[in-house]
Amino acid sequence: MSVLIIKQGALGDVIMATALIDAIVRGHPESSVCLLTTPPFAGLFTAWPGLEVVSFPRKGWRAVASTLRWMRARRFRRVYDLQGNDRTALLCALSGIPERVGSHRRFPYNLHPATRWDAQSHVFLRLNAVLDAAGITPAAPRPRLPCAAAARDEVEAFMQTHALERTGFVVMHAGASRTRQDKCWPGFEALAQTLQAAGLAIVWLGGADDVERNAALAATLGIDATGRFSIPQLAALASHARFAVTNDSGPMHACAAAGVPVFALFGPSDWRRNHALGQADNVIAGVECLPDLYGLRTSDCLARITPEQVLTMIRARGLLG
Repeated sequence: MSVLIIKQGALGDVIMATALIDAIVRGHPESSVCLLTTPPFAGLFTAWPGLEVVSFPRKGWRAVASTLRWMRARRFRRVYDLQGNDRTALLCALSGIPERVGSHRRFPYNLHPATRWDAQSHVFLRLNAVLDAAGITPAAPRPRLPCAAAARDEVEAFMQTHALERTGFVVMHAGASRTRQDKCWPGFEALAQTLQAAGLAIVWLGGADDVERNAALAATLGIDATGRFSIPQLAALASHARFAVTNDSGPMHACAAAGVPVFALFGPSDWRRNHALGQADNVIAGVECLPDLYGLRTSDCLARITPEQVLTMIRARGLLG
């Protein structure tokens, strides 16, 4: 008896889904559980016990056909579609899997919540309702990103090299994906200067899209860790920090897995649907901005948030001594 979970992307969504994946694994103690994802995200699960991980490319009919052949050959008893788009619905419909768990009240799902889904709440709440409909105890709102011992050792070595004392530093992600630069708050440098003056070291996180921005920031202050760590390692590093400050981004969700306060800046996207799990009270949003025609707020809203507003919230949490 085997169970399949489908979660293909994007980064933040996959990280949030780790809490749900953990709940599904625990809910099927006598079954083998397999996660179907895409190659960019398979590495997030290398240290997971009790979970088989298989990846196929997501785009193109050839990739869809290969995925479907594999699903049918495995003869799974149940599938949890945590992706919930037309492509994964098609895979579930043609898979031959008898129990199909999904978010939508339509074919091919025969286990789903009773209410219709119109993105009216945070996706984590909806997916917890999906688990409940399938008889699985809902997940706690905290991502899970276990880190292998060797990878944790690399994090420890980095901290020693840069003399980072535990809880004596802050991790920051000042960037966003290359296609969503409107999510970038312009106040990171000013905020970092104040935090450094308060005795906290700054570590700039990021990936390929953040190279230029982080290099410029680190030229003034802080440590540039761009591209230095995997996503599980980012969570491991953040677990030693006093807190994190980020834009609405993948690293925001990775820091939430560390269990530290994550102060996230929101402007063009709706924080009520996108905030990191367990971090709703730490959101800093430009609430005075009106939605545009697509229901999104403009980046001008984000620019109106001042470093003083962020510092006020950090001080209110008692994190500056």
